[in-house]
Amino acid sequence: MPSSNYYDGFVCSLLLPEEARRSALALRAFNVELAQVKDSVSQKTIGLMRMQFWKTAIDDIYRDEPPNQPVSAELWRAVRKHYLTKRWLQRIITEREKDLDDRAYRNLQELEAYSENTQSSLLYLLVECLGLKDVHADHAASHIGKAQGIVTCLRATPYHSSRRKVYLPMDICMLHGASQEDFIRGSREQNIRDVVYDIASQAHVHLQHARSFSHNVPAAATPAFLQTVVLEDYLQRVRRADFDVFHPSLQNRNPLLPFQLYLRSWKKTY
Repeated sequence: MPSSNYYDGFVCSLLLPEEARRSALALRAFNVELAQVKDSVSQKTIGLMRMQFWKTAIDDIYRDEPPNQPVSAELWRAVRKHYLTKRWLQRIITEREKDLDDRAYRNLQELEAYSENTQSSLLYLLVECLGLKDVHADHAASHIGKAQGIVTCLRATPYHSSRRKVYLPMDICMLHGASQEDFIRGSREQNIRDVVYDIASQAHVHLQHARSFSHNVPAAATPAFLQTVVLEDYLQRVRRADFDVFHPSLQNRNPLLPFQLYLRSWKKTY
């Protein structure tokens, strides 16, 4: 996965209140460890062994016997400090493990379910790091996580295509007569842009929905949702590129992003 995703997450973590920052970085490190398994192993069996290590590690962490491994040790500290819900950590591992099968999503609902189980689960944990248990904050986290999963899938398309892999929802590709080969070739034809438009629109819908009830979300939860700035930035840039996911401008990092994140964190909005 392109490193820009990790950079954005890191910058967002730095803007969290001090009491949550170290725990948030531990959660992000845990997430990166799991996300990198798929790309770093040549055989599925090795990937499954890595996932099994993490399943056992989570059980051990909740028994107060964390394995002697840096990320596990930090995660244990976070779990003890904020009483993090074990179920969310387990759900991320289970979903990442299923993803080792390495196939395209059949439809947008599958991509959304994957995003809910990985990205949204991570956001539920971040909200807990901020000392909150709030139904509105969780509702926002669910939609923001789905938007994030969809945007991550779009952002990674050029990277995956260069490795002859396409994960975009098959139903939308079929609807516009776009083949996997078109993406692997880096086609910039209208039908490819239409696929990107449909997928990006769905991410936008989730963002809008999460914001529609922001007045019900405690201000203390908003630092967990700073990622919305990053998502919005990508969606605006892909729109400016006329939904050409291969446009060179999308490969550059927005130099103003840290400033925009800081501004949003200061305003306590998402």
